[in-house]
Amino acid sequence: MLVAEGLTKSYGRRRALDGFDLSVAPGEIVGLIGHNGAGKTTFVETVTGLVRPDAGRIRIGPYDALRAGRDARRLLGVAPQELALYGGVTVRENLRLFAGLTGLRGRRRDVEIARVLEELRLTDLAGRPVGVLSGGQRRRVQAATAMVGSPPLLLLDEPTAGADPETRSALLSAVKARAEAGAAVVYTTHYLPELVDLDATLALARAGRVIARGTQEELTRRLPGELRVTFADPAEPELRTPTTDPGADLAALLATGRTPASVDVRRPSLDDLYRSLGTAVPEKPEAPDAVA
Repeated sequence: MLVAEGLTKSYGRRRALDGFDLSVAPGEIVGLIGHNGAGKTTFVETVTGLVRPDAGRIRIGPYDALRAGRDARRLLGVAPQELALYGGVTVRENLRLFAGLTGLRGRRRDVEIARVLEELRLTDLAGRPVGVLSGGQRRRVQAATAMVGSPPLLLLDEPTAGADPETRSALLSAVKARAEAGAAVVYTTHYLPELVDLDATLALARAGRVIARGTQEELTRRLPGELRVTFADPAEPELRTPTTDPGADLAALLATGRTPASVDVRRPSLDDLYRSLGTAVPEKPEAPDAVA
């Protein structure tokens, strides 16, 4: 549904995108993660047409997005990192505006608005001005403007930033439902447990490019976990050591004659993967769609 290849974008001497590649299939949720300045938001802005890349190619469905313009943009819904809503009018009126931009009119528009209001738990708030809503409620409205009209491509840039648990739960449920219905989703976040809940594949960005791509299992299996051992002798301190082969490391420990009282292995997590972005580049996964 989305294919971006070789995107570059410079602002003076700073290169925000430096050969950025990313493909997203229908029904797939891609968690785009990386530290601030990695190029995530610039990538989203480039796909939406807010930023023109210096080089590269973007395809959305059947369209060359850099040439087709409006036809390509009709296929995507966007929830930007910074809220972009009209505070002086109601939630419903905001949704009518965004639904109209997708070409929806009349009863079809009203039915779609009612559906997305229910999906994001906004029905009771539909008649309130956006400007009086809480931050979490506004986040849900922003997501609703992206989802109204059921676009086949969703770009959600930090959609739960500062959100309360109700907002987070509603958004994650809605995103999963859209992917199950066939939408391709790009989801940027610093809150990594969300990507576990969404069962997202991952794209790791650093310095304006995607440095690793694959499933969570593929990208974490080469990272070290941690072997934690306590000993029968209470005078011996607990041992904690990084490990990529806990069986071999435990066997080596037993060969020293020390007697463990308990053994626990902590597998590498998404937090470990995220921390690895600041050090060595994770190895290229063996999945066919992986990119280095």
